[in-house]
Amino acid sequence: MERRPHENVATVLVDPAVLRDLEMHLMSLDLRLWPVATAPICADGPRRAFQIRRRMVESRRGSWDDAADWTPVWISFGESWYDGAEPLPWSAHRVLWQTLERYADHVRYRLGLGGVPRLDVPRERTA
Repeated sequence: MERRPHENVATVLVDPAVLRDLEMHLMSLDLRLWPVATAPICADGPRRAFQIRRRMVESRRGSWDDAADWTPVWISFGESWYDGAEPLPWSAHRVLWQTLERYADHVRYRLGLGGVPRLDVPRERTA
């Protein structure tokens, strides 16, 4: 049985005060930030965001209580990080984790990537 196509993502809790700045920084690196509550792959995004946030905060038994109201996001990798069907290179992982380290006071995450159904980026139409 073949695995369904998926997107490699980091699941991150982000302080809403830096959400826009982090998104712009990630975009400059061809990384994409997707708030779970509004992600196009979620039938009930707000509920899924609540569940992810709760699971992440509670798993840290008090050490992440400051993030109880933060925004759960997925961060995915743009096309420039991929080489055809080859696995995602380690340099992509490194850039992501180093970027998140710069926002350490405003993000909470576990090292490692998960998989979600493909998050398709809308493309501009050309004539």
